Formats: sequence, C-alpha cells, structure tokens
Amino acid sequence: MEIQGQQMTEPKAGPGLFKRNPPIAGEAEAIERAKAGDGEAFSKLYALHKRRVYTLCLRMLGNVSEAEDMTQEAFLHLFRKIGSFRGESAFSTWLHRLTVNLVLMHLRKKGLQLVSLEETINPSEEDAPKRDFGSRDVQLSGSVDRVALERAVASLPPGYRMVFVLHDVEGFEHNEIATMLECSTGNSKSQLHKARLKLRELLRQPEPMISGEMKETAL
Repeated sequence: MEIQGQQMTEPKAGPGLFKRNPPIAGEAEAIERAKAGDGEAFSKLYALHKRRVYTLCLRMLGNVSEAEDMTQEAFLHLFRKIGSFRGESAFSTWLHRLTVNLVLMHLRKKGLQLVSLEETINPSEEDAPKRDFGSRDVQLSGSVDRVALERAVASLPPGYRMVFVLHDVEGFEHNEIATMLECSTGNSKSQLHKARLKLRELLRQPEPMISGEMKETAL
C-alpha cells in the first residue's frame, strides 16, 4: 500500500513493551463487510481499534488535541483504503503502520525535525551506545508501573520519544525507522539508547517530577 508516494510495508512482529495483538472476535467478518461498503461494519472496526490508535497517536505526538485529530484522520484514511488490506499481517499491525505514516507526514508538514542529525554514535562518551544498544531493554520491560512508564515516555524530547515508540513499542527495526524518519540507522540506534537512559532517569524521580502526563488508556 502507498500513502502519498510512500510504500507501506508491514513491520516484523517484535517484543514491544506495550504491544498486544490478540485475535478479536468478529473482526475478520467486519473487515470483509466494511470492504463491501457496510457502514455498520466499519463502525465496529472503529469501536474495536479507536483506543489503541489514539494511544499510538498520543505516544508519538505527546499532545492530546493533536492525537484526537490524528485518530480521526487515521480512520478517515482507513475508510478510503480498507479495500487494499490483503490479510498478509494482522489488521491491527496494518492499521498501526498506516497511522504511523500519517503522523509522520503530519509532523513533516509542521516543519518539525523528527530526529537530531547530530545524534551520532561516539564511543568516547560516557553514555555512548554499547554493542547491544539495539536489543530489548530488560530494565525498562520488567516490572515497571505501566502508568509511570507512559508518563515518562510522554515527557521525552520528541526525537527520543519517536524512536522509542517506533522501536520498543511498535516493534520496527532500526533500518525501517531510519527510512521512515529519513535519518541513518546509527542515528536511530543512538536516539533509542539515549531515550532509554532518559527514561531510567525519569522513572527514578518522584511521580510529580515527571511532566507531560498522558491520559490513562488501557490496551
């Protein structure tokens, strides 16, 4: 699938900190009916997925109003594009990729720099990424209070937050993130490493110290 000239490929399944992709009763039937133009079936898909799409938008944007607008935009786009869903991956995976692309285009239209091009790998720095900087972070994926982690993620600088959400939450590989954010793979890895360091720092602080509080949303 293409979104305004961008080829849309499915991400590989990953062990994201928040990812859940259980089968949803009635979803397959609703998808087929929605493809045939059944408005009621599309409404069911909206009800099934709106919370998770909104949560993804909020994590990426860090702004409630923008997240609400982009959630609506994602489902309007889905209404136009649902006929192109072929079932080669889970519907939620496909929908999340569509949403990610829309959010990235929205940010580019605003003229925001999605990652810092100066974030390069420098082994001489004390907090420089080690060889395992692209692997799963056990410290962050262990017994961490989910609400506290959500709030900490929301308070990350935009570049750090974007890469963290795409890699550790949505399960994209660094080469995929580099393509989406138009940066190098090294930039992606470095931003992820620094995002994790910042998250650990934030999670050690008392709760009132964590800014950018998000609405609590259940997955």
